Amino acid sequence: MPKRQSKRPTRSAPLVTGFGGLFFKADDPKRLGAWYAEHLGLAIEPWGGCAFQWREAGSPKTLGHTVWSPFARDTGYFAPSQKDFMFNLRVADLDRVLLALRRAGVTVDDKVEDGEFGRFGWCLDPEGNRVELWQPPKAKAGRVRTAPKRKAKAKTKAKAKPKRRGRA
Repeated sequence: MPKRQSKRPTRSAPLVTGFGGLFFKADDPKRLGAWYAEHLGLAIEPWGGCAFQWREAGSPKTLGHTVWSPFARDTGYFAPSQKDFMFNLRVADLDRVLLALRRAGVTVDDKVEDGEFGRFGWCLDPEGNRVELWQPPKAKAGRVRTAPKRKAKAKTKAKAKPKRRGRA
């Protein structure tokens, strides 16, 4: 009997290089963030989540981060998944990963987002979980890539709602 060929892509380097973050729905994301800050010491940022910083193993001068972020219960950001969470996996080459997934018949979102924080693509796993694939921005020559810094907001009487990427 002939050997059955796997639909798995042949690769010399792993497609996923790390865990980028956990995003989940909450009834009251602001209140929940405050609870985690008070009871577990998470440093909740103005955008509503926390970025845990760490250093790249092969390049200790390079900082990376893993994000923890609650979303509003009615967010559409996890669609078409009906799940209450989405996780983010770091990849070195988003185009390569998306191509490999499409070739394997995986449901892949046509949209790719390019921006200050890198490149993002999405797929669904066999159980309908939305997986965000993140290619962090490359370090510029002569500079070390660090987690994005937020500008301090000017104090005003009216509070401006912070812009939150992908929030509905």
